[in-house]
Amino acid sequence: MFRDPGFYRIFRQQIIPYLQTYPFIRIWHAGCSTGEEVYSMAILLEEEHLYDRARIYATDFNNAVLSRAETGIFPLRVMQEYTENYISAEGKQAFSDYYTAGYDHVIFRPALQRNIAWAQHNLVTDGSFNEFHVIVCRNTMIYFNKTLQDRVHHLFYDSLIASGFLGLGSKESIQFTPHADAYSLRHEQEKWYRKAPRGVAP
Repeated sequence: MFRDPGFYRIFRQQIIPYLQTYPFIRIWHAGCSTGEEVYSMAILLEEEHLYDRARIYATDFNNAVLSRAETGIFPLRVMQEYTENYISAEGKQAFSDYYTAGYDHVIFRPALQRNIAWAQHNLVTDGSFNEFHVIVCRNTMIYFNKTLQDRVHHLFYDSLIASGFLGLGSKESIQFTPHADAYSLRHEQEKWYRKAPRGVAP
């Protein structure tokens, strides 16, 4: 959780102020896998007093990992690393406040799930299903060929509101995609982009 803490610091410092201007926000975690980034986002929004007017859509093509993510159960052995990441991401309280430990696992507070919608979605074959203020898709498209990457970028472009934010993985980029000119760079190292209000469609 909170992998690449700088990604979350930039979100907290530079993107949260924009999101605070909306009465309601929708965030899509595409390719969410076992949910670590989804819970990280829920915690961050809770600390920034935005979670009660937010909805997180967490999707993956694999139903098995979605079922695992929805339990909110993670190995106790990774909590030290997650705690260090959380602190580096400018967490505002004790990370252990968010979970209960038992034997060799922890379970995260059920309240963190109150605004999360888990659903199966295939980025390659399925279409857009809402308009989002933020889309996070990290280290998923590196497994796709160029044709599939372009299709996913088109899906994200269509799914973001004007001036919405796109967060990618450290080895991914908007460059050399059909929509490269339709975004402004918010932070190069942490791969945050903002859709231009009048983005130029290819």
